[in-house]
Amino acid sequence: MSENSHKLKMSRYPVILVVVALLFRCHMSVAMVKKKTYIIHMAKSQMPATFNDDHTHWYDSSLRSVSDSAEMLYVYNNVIHGFSARLTPQEAESLETQPGILSVLPELKYQLHTTRTPTFLGLDKSADFFPESDAMSDVIIGVLDTGVWPESKSFDDSGLGPIPASWKGQCESGTNFSSSNCNRKLIGARYFSRGYETTLGPIDESKESKSPRDDDGHGTHTSTTAGGSVVQGASLFGYAPGTARGMATRARVAVYKVCWVGGCFSSDILAAMDKAIDDNVNVLSLSLGGGISDYYRDSVAIGAFAAMEKGILVSCSAGNAGPSPYSLSNVAPWITTVGAGTLDRDFPAYVSLGNGKNFSGVSLYKGNSLPNKMLPFVYAGNASNVTNGNLCMTGTLIPEKVKGKIVLCDRGINARVQKGSVVKAAGGAGMVLTNTAANGEELVADAHLLPATAVGQKTGDAIRDYLTSDSNPTATILFEGTKVGIEPSPVVAAFSSRGPNSITPEILKPDIIAPGVNILAGWTGAVGPTGLEEDDRRVGFNIISGTSMSCPHVSGLAALLKGAHPEWSPAAIRSALMTTAYTAYKNGGAIQDVSTGKPSTPLDHGAGHVDPVSALNPGLVYDITTDDYLNFLCALNYTPSQISSLARRNFTCNESKKYSVTDLNYPSFAVSFPAESAARTGSAGSSSIKYSRMLTNVGPAGTYKVTVTSPTSSVKITVEPETLSFSQMNEKKSYTVTFTAPSMSSSTTNVFGRIEWSDGKHVVGSPLAISWT
Repeated sequence: MSENSHKLKMSRYPVILVVVALLFRCHMSVAMVKKKTYIIHMAKSQMPATFNDDHTHWYDSSLRSVSDSAEMLYVYNNVIHGFSARLTPQEAESLETQPGILSVLPELKYQLHTTRTPTFLGLDKSADFFPESDAMSDVIIGVLDTGVWPESKSFDDSGLGPIPASWKGQCESGTNFSSSNCNRKLIGARYFSRGYETTLGPIDESKESKSPRDDDGHGTHTSTTAGGSVVQGASLFGYAPGTARGMATRARVAVYKVCWVGGCFSSDILAAMDKAIDDNVNVLSLSLGGGISDYYRDSVAIGAFAAMEKGILVSCSAGNAGPSPYSLSNVAPWITTVGAGTLDRDFPAYVSLGNGKNFSGVSLYKGNSLPNKMLPFVYAGNASNVTNGNLCMTGTLIPEKVKGKIVLCDRGINARVQKGSVVKAAGGAGMVLTNTAANGEELVADAHLLPATAVGQKTGDAIRDYLTSDSNPTATILFEGTKVGIEPSPVVAAFSSRGPNSITPEILKPDIIAPGVNILAGWTGAVGPTGLEEDDRRVGFNIISGTSMSCPHVSGLAALLKGAHPEWSPAAIRSALMTTAYTAYKNGGAIQDVSTGKPSTPLDHGAGHVDPVSALNPGLVYDITTDDYLNFLCALNYTPSQISSLARRNFTCNESKKYSVTDLNYPSFAVSFPAESAARTGSAGSSSIKYSRMLTNVGPAGTYKVTVTSPTSSVKITVEPETLSFSQMNEKKSYTVTFTAPSMSSSTTNVFGRIEWSDGKHVVGSPLAISWT
């Protein structure tokens, strides 16, 4: 070999080494990218004796068997037996084959479900019903959300006694937050970010606080709705003026920050629920949700099962994916699932057109008024060069075509308030925001950055007709402030997620509805009421909407019932709220669904709208024990390992016993008949389904008689016995309901009805939802 050829060959080595190094680095980065957070459920009973009851050592050893580098993010003690860690799919698969491993589940990402209320619910007149007792101030509400703004007046602890001796929690320090931020009202604050940070990287502390501090507003709003103190003279820019108060003003509040700019991760949510159980909260409030999955794969359902066993009621939002059917989240029967209704309060802002017509809308705008004259009016779709210009998305409007004009924008894709910001940036004077078919006639008020109002779909269509037919269209907007006594109210919000329950159709969800539209509650000092970066306004209270708002109403009401009846189980409290809920207005008309303009159904409102004063004295309750839920899991044909993932213990279904989901002692009835059933029972050509229930007396002695209401004679409903007599407190009596119906095609519409037990004073109501599938 010549010297030159040798040099040439040698000179290639560095190139080859660089290529190899790059390939290795690329391979490593691909491996890094592939890593995910997994939640590992362990069978504690299978822990080898060599670990001397040190389960953390056992968990670590199991993890080391598949990865030398992986670290545990959290060790869980209450919600599951197990831990979370960052693994490659291959490592996760390998771990799942190890002894003692029940399941290895990939982490899920959850999203938030985003004054007048106490009066609307009758709490202002019911001081005698809810005495301000010491028991009431012993109740602790845990809120899992975006954190807390402790400076809010709603956390004033004046008049509250010492922190309950049962409290085992902490007030954690962190960015912009110290332990001194807690007091006798806000007794605890923690944050959970390991799962979030391992997925999305370190929290940018210049943009959000790595601490319990709420930089978003959502968490402060939900926690003050549930348990905020009384604050006189509250309002948002003068809208909804009055006294703001949470549902349980003397309850204590503990905040668990699990949601960050990029969402809420299940490993963090589970860790927070685990800690909340240790801390001894009495109620857990979660205004968040993820996708629908089987209960043993759903972290919120798993955590809620453990909480329920400890006597903690778990209240969750139903979701904001309505009015589509099957749009619910948080449907486990041990969770109280809350949909949203409206209040009897509105914030009218009228559109006045150049043709003399006026249309009503809603707005929370407060700022410089429009000129006292009609202004040029333009449709955004005609003031843009892009196909979706009608949506007023960033950078889509042509300033020359909107300057000084009122702009009509269509709702959809980007945030409602952001559309107004886009109009303002382009030089527009005002905005009319119109619903499309997706939102119908539902109106949600916003604190817009420019004079603006939101109108329904029909109004929007009429305004568009005017804009296309008039050669010189003009308009103005008139703001009317706050109006109360709006009828009908409540109506079911269009955004409120609906049934049927896609996991277990025999369990009717949502359970109940509560106020969730245009709710005034505490807010963060970190952002303006719109949450937009350019909104430099700061407010102590904000008005927002969502099942996120209805959930803490029920959480707070559950705290009130817990204070009045400390011995009641979570199921008893939920039962009291459900069986006393109302489904009709005082004039006898059925509660309306704003999305259809027609009467709502149990698939929309569950048992009905919450009535806390009646719930205090329900007469009878449907109680449910942990064993009842375990039997329910057997009825779902869950495997022993799937049940153990939820129950954290060995439980084997009795093979000789016949389990049925219709035997779970739920306060509502969802009946699912097979369409064109091949196997028939009962009379020829019909099917029969039997439900078993047990009622517990929590009132005086009395005899209850049953009434069945059904709009159709095609379904025969038989209750046996028809009378139940109770002679003492806590006495239990059982009954059965048999539903017999002909086989029908799957196109048959649902049938809705009601079963009521009454002693002349109490009415114990249960909704019926009958379908053919």
